[in-house]
Amino acid sequence: DLERVTERDLRRAELIAFPFALAALLFVFGSVVAAAVPLFVGGVTVALVLGGIYGLTFLTDLSIFSLNVASLLGLGLAIDYSLFIVNRFREELALRDLPEAVAHTTATAGRAVFFSGLTVLIGLSGLGFFEFLFMRSVGIAGMLVVLVAVSASLTLLPAVLGILGRRIDALRVLRRGAETGRFWYTITDFVMQRPGRVALPVVALLILLALPFRNVELSSPDATILPTSTASRQALESFRRAFGDGELAPLVIAVETDRPVNDPQILASLYDLTRQLAADPRVTKVTSLVTIDPRISLAQYQLLYADPEQIPDPLLQQAYRELAGDRLTALYVYTDALPASERAKALLRDIRALDPGPGLRLWVNGGTAEIVDIVDRMYRAFPLAALTVILATYIVLFLLLRSVFLPFKAIILNVASLTASYGALVFVFQEGNFSSLLGFTPLGFTEASLPIVMFCILFGVSMDYEVFLLSRMREAWDQTQDNRTAVATGLARSGRIITGAALILVVVAAAFVTADVVLIKALGLGIALAIALDASIVRTLLVPATMRLLGQWNWWVPRRLARTLDTVR
Repeated sequence: DLERVTERDLRRAELIAFPFALAALLFVFGSVVAAAVPLFVGGVTVALVLGGIYGLTFLTDLSIFSLNVASLLGLGLAIDYSLFIVNRFREELALRDLPEAVAHTTATAGRAVFFSGLTVLIGLSGLGFFEFLFMRSVGIAGMLVVLVAVSASLTLLPAVLGILGRRIDALRVLRRGAETGRFWYTITDFVMQRPGRVALPVVALLILLALPFRNVELSSPDATILPTSTASRQALESFRRAFGDGELAPLVIAVETDRPVNDPQILASLYDLTRQLAADPRVTKVTSLVTIDPRISLAQYQLLYADPEQIPDPLLQQAYRELAGDRLTALYVYTDALPASERAKALLRDIRALDPGPGLRLWVNGGTAEIVDIVDRMYRAFPLAALTVILATYIVLFLLLRSVFLPFKAIILNVASLTASYGALVFVFQEGNFSSLLGFTPLGFTEASLPIVMFCILFGVSMDYEVFLLSRMREAWDQTQDNRTAVATGLARSGRIITGAALILVVVAAAFVTADVVLIKALGLGIALAIALDASIVRTLLVPATMRLLGQWNWWVPRRLARTLDTVR
């Protein structure tokens, strides 16, 4: 059911994303041909990536969710990269002949695309730190997307532009004048005249959006992520109504013994342990060797199991064969809660902290135990993955921007917008706000892999816009050596195109909000929200405000290191 619904979600999202992306491109470029080129590159990228994923399945297993990520990122990134290159090509074409325009476009915008792709690749490579199939699959698919999207943007796209030439503006449907640049100059001038008064409310808004994340409850999903229209979900709900929430997923306890299971002292310890567990109000039933019939006493169990080959009762014979080995026996503890609930997790913690009695050692499995252990293992690896991604991103941005402070500031702003989107996820999917509007049943928790996957995807994708914006500012700084002029010029030249690129990626991500699988719906909404925040208030207001406050320090780098960087360039 999960595979079938995921495939249906993917098909629906693509049908929604393509026409909306085309409409957004028409709005940005005003020309049918210019709008069609990024969409063509995006379609080629998705086709190549899906073919690549098919090839990779002969080498390794991949999660079904890798298809959704490939489609979402492939379409979004390829269109974004093409958007920047086509826009720069149109600027260069007004100043140069066709071969020089293509070459200069690839040397400037193409260089920015290369470094942008590198930051996204670094972010997605962070998923390689995790041993879980879902996360590893998303990382592999995502890295393949970046490689194909960047390659297509630096090879296929320049070839297409060389063929089209000045026909890139054919079939014009909208006219755009210089007023767009003046609009961004006006915004920049407004922000840079009052940087503190602009930055403070924006930071306050981001903190306000992030506040719900304080109450995050991380858990792993069960069948409740499926829509109620699926047969498996309907069966689950029928079982829940008939037998209770916990009947299908007991805690399975392997009891290791230091003597044979039928030893009288071991049986006495088991008898005490099962009675202690059964006395817990959260426990509805305990199944074990010594709980088969409440009328049988401990002494009788010891007598009956004295010789396992000669157990007189057929029911007890069957129970012993199924529940006991030489020095190992199984207990099944049934609770009144779903495996992912906090009540079931609290019971698990209490059982694991329990002293089982002399000669016994407990190992706990079952749905709840798997959920808790998966989350714990994920978040033990997350700090190292996040630190590696951040450090590698800093180095790449340092090489590109030749600045000590700009990469650090970019990382801080990225984390701020990402944390705000985390808060929105908790507010919507954990607490259930707008659930009727978005068409899902609240889970009561945040799926544990979502914050990690979003970090690895969005840290790179959001840095895309920072790279495009700051690289234009760096060009202006190299020409003028004036911080205010560099910021204003960079934002004026890239503001409209960054907004357009973000709009397209938001549209593509938002198309996945129509998914029936809650996990895909949450991922789509989280990415759309983070990019919308990042490209609107962060890039438009917070970036110029902080650059005005830093002044010349934006571009500071030690002199000796600056000479080395110039040589490397």
